Amino acid sequence: MAIYTRTGDKGETSVIGGRVGKDDVRVEAYGTIDELNSFVGQARSLMEDEKFTDVREQLLEIQHELFDCGSDLAFVKLSENKYKVKSEMAERLEGWIDALQAENPVLERFILPGGSQLSSVLHVCRTVCRRAERRAVTLGRSADINPEAVIYLNRLSDYFFALARTANTRLGIADVEYVRSKKVFRN
Repeated sequence: MAIYTRTGDKGETSVIGGRVGKDDVRVEAYGTIDELNSFVGQARSLMEDEKFTDVREQLLEIQHELFDCGSDLAFVKLSENKYKVKSEMAERLEGWIDALQAENPVLERFILPGGSQLSSVLHVCRTVCRRAERRAVTLGRSADINPEAVIYLNRLSDYFFALARTANTRLGIADVEYVRSKKVFRN
């Protein structure tokens, strides 16, 4: 089976229900989710330590859900009952976030991405996820989309923030505080 089709050579690509330009906002949205999924895979590959067995499994589930999310956004027209991303997925993320936050030191100041290599990659996941969310919001302004996909992406970026901090905590590495920050977070 050839992986090249030559159907995209003129700057168009197929979506579910039609063809659009490769720079179409729909392609930007699900393409950014695909990019995010690649970074999630990179983060998983850095979790060989037994300290990360639980979150490694979570990230595998998230990778599948990102495919679901991209699929929901790739449809030109899809009825609500066919959507793959459901509210329960964001709710589950909230539980995972709460568990991760319980492991982390109290946050008083803004932090910089960094500390460990794993934490740095998870911060890349967070920022790419935020971009995917923005692209999905933009798409939603001009087309009907699954609103749960936007909620899921929003919650997922929070998950990556919490997990980036937990990665540093489990590795015994301090978060890098933004030194010009005042104490901005209160418990």
